Amino acid sequence: MASGFDALVELVRGATFDDFLLRPQYSVIERRDPSVVDLSCRFSARITLKRPLVSANMDTVTRAPMAIVQAEEGGLGIIDRGFRNGDIEPQVREVEKVKRMQHIIIRDPYAVAPETSLKEAVAVMRRTRAGTLVVVDAARRLKGLLTERDVRFVNTREGAVSSRMTPASQLVVGHGELALDVAERLMVEKKVKKLPLVDANGTLLGLITAKDIDRQERLPFATRDAHGRLRVGAAIGATGDFLERAAELVKAQVDVIVIDIAHGHSVVMARAIDAFKQQFPDVELVAGNVATADGVRFLAERGVHAVKVGIGPGGGCTTRLTTSFGVPQLQALVECRQAAGDNLPLIADGGIKRHGAILEALLFGGDTVMLGSMFAGTEETPGDVVQKPVVLPDQQRSVKVPFKVLRGMASIQAIRDRLDVEDDEVVDLEALGAEGTEVSVPARGSVRPIVHDILKHLCSSISYGGARSLGELRQMFRNDPLRYLIKLSASSKRESYKR
Repeated sequence: MASGFDALVELVRGATFDDFLLRPQYSVIERRDPSVVDLSCRFSARITLKRPLVSANMDTVTRAPMAIVQAEEGGLGIIDRGFRNGDIEPQVREVEKVKRMQHIIIRDPYAVAPETSLKEAVAVMRRTRAGTLVVVDAARRLKGLLTERDVRFVNTREGAVSSRMTPASQLVVGHGELALDVAERLMVEKKVKKLPLVDANGTLLGLITAKDIDRQERLPFATRDAHGRLRVGAAIGATGDFLERAAELVKAQVDVIVIDIAHGHSVVMARAIDAFKQQFPDVELVAGNVATADGVRFLAERGVHAVKVGIGPGGGCTTRLTTSFGVPQLQALVECRQAAGDNLPLIADGGIKRHGAILEALLFGGDTVMLGSMFAGTEETPGDVVQKPVVLPDQQRSVKVPFKVLRGMASIQAIRDRLDVEDDEVVDLEALGAEGTEVSVPARGSVRPIVHDILKHLCSSISYGGARSLGELRQMFRNDPLRYLIKLSASSKRESYKR
């Protein structure tokens, strides 16, 4: 830890993002362009991101569509645990959708047998949204391909797959493990969009598609695993079905598990981590939330690979209102970074209401930022769009405006959806002490341009800070934070942040 960082401890006591400005420095970059400025960071001990953005594991923010966009843009999405206790399959399906979105080689393509009925094969296509099915026998030997085009305008209530598939003898097939550039040349030469790979016995090794090759080239900053698949995380609780849920998520090849509870510095969390590590010793594990140095040390001693920092700063959280406990987020990040040292990554979770605060969260202690309300209301968030009347103040007339719901995961509505509440006498929801709220936010377009704007502003911040990369600016700041920091008076806060 940089020695200059010690000077922050007293300065940030009781402070949060709007209490400071950063003094501009001599700029050394010519283009504030996210495609050339290095924004890479650690998410956890074994996962590196090219963009420091993580979408929050809230049931009104991150399901597969959001996680896909975040990973494609270089960040990461954490699938929420907002499913009924014991209902594990829906969360697993969300993870599978992300993992199947992109590949270098599809190792487990959707497959059917030659004798499978066309009706059943079409049902598989519709359920999985796969346009091509690999046809294999019981020994996984390649027999052909069946595409949507093969069954178009065909009476699929009769006949078997073998009657409509393109047989293996007529396919362009790759033999053995092919490098991506070799496969691309072969596909261009033979004018095909699908290339099955087989071994010497004709056993299917995988499938390469032109669409996946295009995505690999078009999205150079995407967060991918060793097989070219998008990375995705998933949240679990610390009681109930959390180990069974984790087991199914691991089978679906989730990249990281987040044990997410309101108060991570607790005996409940200790038991959960110990049980998890015993059963899944090699799985990447993030835990939280905490807001103190003791909380970080507590989780670090139990071997987690990253820690979520933030108690009560989120837009959908009412913990501080209902309990009076919490730590202002800037103070929490500094104290937690001191405890974590340089090796344990921290995720700054909550309190970020403007793009400039993202940089502050990254300088004062976070390796990445977790965002919820900033992405709320976009096309990729779960939930229906509802029309609500809004009065235009300048015209004194009412118009219908589209809204979506944003709610904290400790809100009574979110708890109700997670629990099996058919027997209200057993589960008294009002006695649970909810620490979250539900609000309506205006519906807007895709989250992708929002991510792009954040990244552009982050590059501008790096330019103003006199650095060439996010990592360099973070190091410069932590070596000498007083060179940058201006603590604001009430009037300078208004001048800076009230618009």
